[in-house]
Amino acid sequence: MRNLIVNADDFGASGGVNRAIVEAFQGGVLTSASLMVTGAAPEEAAAISQACPELAVGLHWDVVGEDDREFDFADEQAVRDAFDAQLERFIELTGKAPTHVDSHRHTHRRADVRELFFELAAPLGVPVRGDGRVHFIGGFYGQWEWGVTELKHVSVEAFQRIMCEEVGEGWTEIACHPGYVTPDYTPIYRSEREAELRTLTDPRIPATMQELGITLESYATYASLTESP
Repeated sequence: MRNLIVNADDFGASGGVNRAIVEAFQGGVLTSASLMVTGAAPEEAAAISQACPELAVGLHWDVVGEDDREFDFADEQAVRDAFDAQLERFIELTGKAPTHVDSHRHTHRRADVRELFFELAAPLGVPVRGDGRVHFIGGFYGQWEWGVTELKHVSVEAFQRIMCEEVGEGWTEIACHPGYVTPDYTPIYRSEREAELRTLTDPRIPATMQELGITLESYATYASLTESP
């Protein structure tokens, strides 16, 4: 089986991001999202998740934001405190535990944090991006060179190529960042989000999945399909 999860990062970052995630879920191939409780609109995102119970929602751990604020990754207690506080806030907002865990700008995959982060997330019993349970694909991204926009990387053709060449047997996640440009949210990765949304809702994508024998799943169905009998 080739099981594919399409997961949106930055859920809760802004109203425009939240709106795009809903559209990509309801009218496209997006199945999961990672909630950034440090964002500007996490309450709205949580309300959306309750209205869309089939949307799997994980924790998007964030200690750097969009302004590259300083964080001492060498401070183990600071890492623990940030994880615990954000997990607590996640549960407070959604009323449940996350279906998966990842981080903003992949900071949990740093060499000086990786093992500690896996330890902190282990009691949840859910996939953590990079732990080997779900193969991660991050190439559906419009800035392969930071700050340089190349929309060809988030085109329909790019998504089709990824499915054809990189989605193998087992479980795979393609990360995405759909969003609408709004005045209150000005990250460096901005206009690319609307291009991603157009691709994620293009009818050619599910058609290609069917042709390739790829089954669209979510992090919620991952749990139910992989748990021991």
